[in-house]
Amino acid sequence: MINAQQSLGQLATSIAGATAVFHQYKLDFCCGGQQSLADAAAKRGIDVETIIAQLADLQKKPSNKPDWRKAKPADLAHFILERFHARHRQQLPELVRLARRVEHVHGDHPECPIGLAEHLSHMEQELESHMHKEEQILFPMLCNGFYPTGPIHVMQHEHVQHGDALAELEKLSHQMELPDGACNTWTALYLGLRELKEDLMEHILLENEILFVEPVSQKGQCCGSCQ
Repeated sequence: MINAQQSLGQLATSIAGATAVFHQYKLDFCCGGQQSLADAAAKRGIDVETIIAQLADLQKKPSNKPDWRKAKPADLAHFILERFHARHRQQLPELVRLARRVEHVHGDHPECPIGLAEHLSHMEQELESHMHKEEQILFPMLCNGFYPTGPIHVMQHEHVQHGDALAELEKLSHQMELPDGACNTWTALYLGLRELKEDLMEHILLENEILFVEPVSQKGQCCGSCQ
């Protein structure tokens, strides 16, 4: 049963397709994953029962998506590396290129996303630094059963910064709404921005809600360094 007091993060990681519903209503399930469905819906003035009904319909449908809550940390870490880290490294350089082109050609258009290329370039640098730290430091520790509080908190703090960057991205792109008569480059840019937003939010969700959470069975165990 779904209830309105469950967190967005819990629902997003337990119901296949829930993230699409949350995107529809602009509910932040990654950095805001700890808030309850009831609180999130109230903040946006949405009838929570409407959302619950949609989520309940999703639960009735068979899903072939893996339940990452039951996976080994190493398997989930590998998936994140292949599905998100590699993808972000493809997405951002191309989005920067497209944004620069749109700003150069359509700079005098009142809805041109001026400043977007620079913002995306900054996002690329910040995200690359973040992913490198995960790959070199945190993920190997998690895969070996260690859950270091300090590095995890640093990554979670950076996730909040990524969420802020996505909010600024939406602002600069006018909520990714294309003007009438937008060219193919502008259209491709906004399609790519939507994909980046959805990918990055799912990336953060899987880390915050699953990968970075120490299993109850391991809490309190000695790491072995004192033996």
